[in-house]
Amino acid sequence: MQKSKLAQFEFVTLMASLMSIVALAIDALLPALDIIGTTIGTTEVADNQLLITMIFLGLGIGPLIFGPISDSLGRKPIVYIGIFLFIIASFICVFSSSVEMMILGRILQGIGLSAPRTISIAMIRDIYSGDYMARIMSFITVVFILVPIIAPALGKAVLDHYNWQAIFYIQLLFSLLISFWFWKRQPETLIESKRIKFTPSIFIDGFLELIKQKTTIGFTIISGFITGSFMVYLSTSQQIFEQQYHLKDEFPYIFGLLAISIGTAIFLNGTLVVKYGMEKLVTISLISFLSISFLYIVLFYNSPNPRIEVLLLFFGLQFFAIGFLFGNLRALAMQPIGHIAGIGAAITGFISTIMAVPISTYIGRFVTGTTLPLFVGFLTCAVLSVCILIYIKISRKKTITP
Repeated sequence: MQKSKLAQFEFVTLMASLMSIVALAIDALLPALDIIGTTIGTTEVADNQLLITMIFLGLGIGPLIFGPISDSLGRKPIVYIGIFLFIIASFICVFSSSVEMMILGRILQGIGLSAPRTISIAMIRDIYSGDYMARIMSFITVVFILVPIIAPALGKAVLDHYNWQAIFYIQLLFSLLISFWFWKRQPETLIESKRIKFTPSIFIDGFLELIKQKTTIGFTIISGFITGSFMVYLSTSQQIFEQQYHLKDEFPYIFGLLAISIGTAIFLNGTLVVKYGMEKLVTISLISFLSISFLYIVLFYNSPNPRIEVLLLFFGLQFFAIGFLFGNLRALAMQPIGHIAGIGAAITGFISTIMAVPISTYIGRFVTGTTLPLFVGFLTCAVLSVCILIYIKISRKKTITP
């Protein structure tokens, strides 16, 4: 039994580490956005947000390739392919001299990193299901959340002593170490008998199977709205704290403090989800997310930014609610499609990300002199998400009722 617990602990830590490469590639770059923008010739501050949002575009596209292939060839080879592409893309970013070249590198980084990100979820689904899958996802995300806590501070330290290119080299070193650990210690989770023969129609067949599941589609769309609203914060946080509040030196620590809020919720979710169930926690969290956004708008509509302590309180409450949503929404979406976990993780990830990128890009353009547009975006996404959740519940009752 002890050996089983140790094996599970290593699995959780390893899956979290694979996902953490994504977080490092995003969050470590935040303190350097303005300096990179100057180097590559961005003309507007809002254009620097593209260095964050475009990696998410790659994270949405990549699973469409890697997910179906992993259902046929197995999980592990796909991770190696993705890491190799990430390495090439990182060198493109390092030697970028224009906005276009940097955006290309960031998109390719996202495509490469979508392999370990998507395959991690598929491997979890290979082994676990239901509320226990959500529990494992929660524990994995707790480990994963440590990276956003320290990544901006790490990025700033590297920037202070070297240059912004060195941040990309740190990412490469981290990814190589995790890949070696994965190669040595993680066995293949998709056994031969459960593999799907690869055919040109494998993606189409998987998509047709997936769209039959209203629950999967519904929770995936909600995930898109929540991810999109959170991406607005990610892409504008440097702009908000450094330019609107003039807290350049404090920014990495503020970012890490708010990441702790999400991590705390995710840790609690690992215990509460087994007791109360995923859907109940999602319902309560969505209503809370909506209410907090609405309260901020009522209090500070047509007003200058509140004191930093007040803003951090509202952000902390919002992210605490979001912490209960990320893992549970993904697990709820994946629950009906365990027999096509690779393709399912790919398509659901693609839908939510392709939704999130334009949401983030559009709302982020308005976050210039005040944070109010950010909370308007939060509220809009929350309202739409609650409407979809109500539709899912009503549809389910109609299906059950004869």
